[in-house]
Amino acid sequence: MATTSPTETEFGEVSRIKGIVFKYISFAASIVGILALGVLLAYVFWDALGLESAGTSWYLAYTATLLVPLLAFFVYARTRPAVVAGTFELFSMTLAGVLLTGAGVIILSIIASPGVWFTYFLTVVGPIVGLYVYGQYDRKATWVGLAMLVVLLVGPVVGTLGLSVLTTIGALLGSPGIYFLSLVVPAAAVAAYLSAERLDFSRRRSIGIGVGLPVLAIAAVPLVDTVPAISRSVWLIGLVLFGLPVGFAVANTARIRDRWPAFAFPAIIALGFLAGEAVVSAIGATPPTPWLDWQYVTSGPSQTAAEAGLYPAIIGSIFLIVLVSVFTFVFGVGAAIYLEEYAPGSGPLAAVTRIIKVNISNLAGVPSVVYGLLGLGIFVNIESQLGPFTYAGFGVGTVLTAAMTLSLLILPIVIISAQEAIRSVPDSLRQASYGMGATRWQTIRNVVLPRSLPGILTGTILALGRAIGETAPLIMVGAATTKFSPPSGLFGKLTAMPMQIFAWAFEPSDEFRYGVVAAGVVTLLIVMLTMNSVAILVRNKYQQEAN
Repeated sequence: MATTSPTETEFGEVSRIKGIVFKYISFAASIVGILALGVLLAYVFWDALGLESAGTSWYLAYTATLLVPLLAFFVYARTRPAVVAGTFELFSMTLAGVLLTGAGVIILSIIASPGVWFTYFLTVVGPIVGLYVYGQYDRKATWVGLAMLVVLLVGPVVGTLGLSVLTTIGALLGSPGIYFLSLVVPAAAVAAYLSAERLDFSRRRSIGIGVGLPVLAIAAVPLVDTVPAISRSVWLIGLVLFGLPVGFAVANTARIRDRWPAFAFPAIIALGFLAGEAVVSAIGATPPTPWLDWQYVTSGPSQTAAEAGLYPAIIGSIFLIVLVSVFTFVFGVGAAIYLEEYAPGSGPLAAVTRIIKVNISNLAGVPSVVYGLLGLGIFVNIESQLGPFTYAGFGVGTVLTAAMTLSLLILPIVIISAQEAIRSVPDSLRQASYGMGATRWQTIRNVVLPRSLPGILTGTILALGRAIGETAPLIMVGAATTKFSPPSGLFGKLTAMPMQIFAWAFEPSDEFRYGVVAAGVVTLLIVMLTMNSVAILVRNKYQQEAN
């Protein structure tokens, strides 16, 4: 006989004690980590800026003119996401513009002569940029990608063969003429394109911006000539590398009404510093004596702490970042595209693909000193006969050796991050593209890469942030801890910011170990935080466009 079992008709009570305890433990762990990092950063900035030497009246003056208005602005912006987004974009693009200008002046005026830049602009940079712009204009031109690859491979050879002739032609133009034709004119075209496509400006307004940039570059020359510290070449480089990102950020913020209050942030900082200086001068307050000043970033190392500078190490780090970014982006993204889109998924070769992917994941966790040993063996000590050529490495402690070693270090990270970004693109988009008759290359170029680009760029820039702070690989390949002049080329000896900071940390003088080292750490942090901020901006921008 069938029996019925009693059923529960009332809801029981579930204890939430474990969940509450876990919540507050997680909160406490987060607070401890944030406070520890905040205390460390505050301690480093305190030493770098020499705030212990400032008088009480100086603190009161800047508290009233700068800190209080900034706190009021942050309280106002706290509940307004549009204002926060605009403020972050203005701040990040300004920092990025400053760093780009410094890097541009160093690379174009110091590392590479104007004639050399003019040569490779004509044979490599200019054609690639032109092809890219045309490809954006005509999406049906499937040959553009192949043409860019051909230019990238053939252009350097043509430029090297015609270096003497093109350098002579460039000398007729002079340095300002070279930078005007190779930087200002292309930047004007880019500004007109961005204002029309990204900012939705009218055609007349976009053309006005494109024409106005070269006119401004020429019209401001008499004023620039009155400033001894700024040459015409530096003015043109700064106009492009600083003016373009900052101008784009200002225009993008201005076109969204809810972001207009964000302009108060730079105004508060500028007016706050001016008012603070006026008050300090009026009351005779004692200012701080910072270690991180203009002399520090423009001078070389010295036996005297007050005269020590980080300039050669800054140049070396810029050298490394430029080369490492080129190497890792090209090879890392290329490998990720092949592994995700072209590698066979079945058959004997699929097993090889799986082994490669597993090894790439394992290589991402290998200690950096191992990559230093690998670079020492491959790029320094090895000698090999390659047909008529003899390969004997790239030299001990040279720019190229250090850059290729650091590229090996972060290459697995770039590949993995690019793979994850490509993998995140839904297969339905690929199938829809194939259904419209697109080839695999067209699908990758027009569907996969635009959708995955935010993740690819974010992962690459974060990996570069790790590379710029590495010391062990540089020590293993023989990079100098201290140099009194910047590297002269790819095969010149170099030092980098982490190496120089490491050397100063063991100086017997307290001024070196606290003041000078702290200033170097702050300089390195500013570069890394700016790179990370740019990564966040790029990711958010492309995500908004994708959505």
